[in-house]
Amino acid sequence: MPITNQQAAGHAFLRQLYVDSYYPDHVVDEGRRILVRLCERIEAEQPSDLAALYVLTHAATKEFNLLETEFEAAGSEIETVAREEIAEDFWFVASTYGFTDADIEELIGTRDW
Repeated sequence: MPITNQQAAGHAFLRQLYVDSYYPDHVVDEGRRILVRLCERIEAEQPSDLAALYVLTHAATKEFNLLETEFEAAGSEIETVAREEIAEDFWFVASTYGFTDADIEELIGTRDW
């Protein structure tokens, strides 16, 4: 299901990671797909409040937790720059879908990176 929100559909997820050769594109592509799926789930499930949104963002964050292994296998890791870029994109998604009062730390509350 393609994203219908034009702002989300046109967003360059994880842009900073693509411009830094430390982060392998094939792994960053997986991260981008996680964020796109998050948008698709928000559109499909239409969370009515922050608690419902956090359920979706926590699930997506757990996918990023699993992606850490792929980063490491490719000689990279989810370190400070990547953490900030990922967190900013979670915030972008939340605010784009009207959850401007979402707490950025809670959006990614299940992270282990």
